[in-house]
Amino acid sequence: MGFAFEGFAVIVEAKFAALKDTRPRDYAIRFLFGGLCTVAAGVIAKRFGPGVGGLFLAFPAIFPAGASLIEKHEKEKKQRAGFEGTMRGRIAAGIDSLGASLGCIGLAGFAMVLWMGLPRYNAVIVIVAATFVWLVTSVGLWVLRKSRTLRRIHP
Repeated sequence: MGFAFEGFAVIVEAKFAALKDTRPRDYAIRFLFGGLCTVAAGVIAKRFGPGVGGLFLAFPAIFPAGASLIEKHEKEKKQRAGFEGTMRGRIAAGIDSLGASLGCIGLAGFAMVLWMGLPRYNAVIVIVAATFVWLVTSVGLWVLRKSRTLRRIHP
């Protein structure tokens, strides 16, 4: 599956073979960390109200666990090939965090549409519109970043 934006191809692919590289323990760590973040947000919301609790619910619950697992897997891959691998793991986690950052900017647009639209309009329509805003913002920022990087490499 792919999308085209003004001469740039965005290739979205699923690598199902990568699922065999992820151990059940890795999924358990992500699930546990995400659950703990959700419980903490619920406790905060109960004590300080839903506005404050919502701020903590927006915490990227699985990102820290995911980034550490990406770093570990990349490092292990390089070590199996006979190299040290620490730097490769850190770079891979950094690239993943860039994508998460761009997605968070899109998420801010999503939240803004919900905040402004839900009191006035049908919830289904507002959620669909907010999802569209998130998608367009996140993908648009990624394409912009990619085009700027390409221009620096190939002026």
